[in-house]
Amino acid sequence: MHDPEIRSSLSIVLPVFNEEKSLRRVLDQLREHFPDAEVIVVDDGSNDGSATVGKEAGARVISHPYNLGNGAAIKTGARAATGAILVTMDADGQHDPAIIPKLLAKLAEGHDMVVGARRAGSQASVARLFGNSFYNRFASWVVGHRIEDLTSGLRAVRTEKFREFLTLLPNGFSYPTTITMAFFRAGYSVAYVPFDAARREGKSHLRIVRDGVRFLLIIFRVGTLYSPLKIFTPISLFFFLLGFGYYLYTFATMSRFTNMSALLLVTSVLVFLIGLVSEQITTLVFSTAGRDARR
Repeated sequence: MHDPEIRSSLSIVLPVFNEEKSLRRVLDQLREHFPDAEVIVVDDGSNDGSATVGKEAGARVISHPYNLGNGAAIKTGARAATGAILVTMDADGQHDPAIIPKLLAKLAEGHDMVVGARRAGSQASVARLFGNSFYNRFASWVVGHRIEDLTSGLRAVRTEKFREFLTLLPNGFSYPTTITMAFFRAGYSVAYVPFDAARREGKSHLRIVRDGVRFLLIIFRVGTLYSPLKIFTPISLFFFLLGFGYYLYTFATMSRFTNMSALLLVTSVLVFLIGLVSEQITTLVFSTAGRDARR
């Protein structure tokens, strides 16, 4: 990465929750690669020595009084960052700081956000690989652009543009999904750099059942956040075809227009109208977020 201007205005945010064991090594690597960068450790209510490790390593440490969530920690770090370029990464050892120069080089080409896309072989499990692949394909269909990694936390982004969407970001782990869709919705350029994620150190904060349901909700969040009509129109069409088909059947066999046919056709219209209203709400939400960021 040959752009000294980007290096000199760099803020690196690490959300931390009980990552004492891996944090020291990650911070040492960051100082080796980026001695002049602003490194912000957001201690999200840890009950170990994470905050102490961050201070001893010379990082700027911001502590939450209790655990608010990964997304909340990222938002805290983004608000506090002074650099024009913001890098977010995990502190559990999965993200090698040596990848960051590649992200910055891609950003220097004119992109607004560059995402570190995990290669298939570095996914934590087969189930995680299948789930992430499904989300990536679904999100790509919704936005009309290829999305290589919807949920990666390793990102380099222009700080001013990232802050436009802080009010939209959830406090939990799904913030990468939201910021990706928000950037596409705003017409910003998003690029990807593939990398091999290392095995995390320590215990994962994800839970199979709880987070499995949460990731299913991400699917609907993706569609309704970016383009609600892409979700509601197929559902509306399904009910219309079902109702019209049932009407043809009952008319041919009984010469009747039944209540069920009417219910299905009305449902089709209602679902489509809900989609229209959702589309308008989505537009208002993004326009409001943009105005708030410019104040």
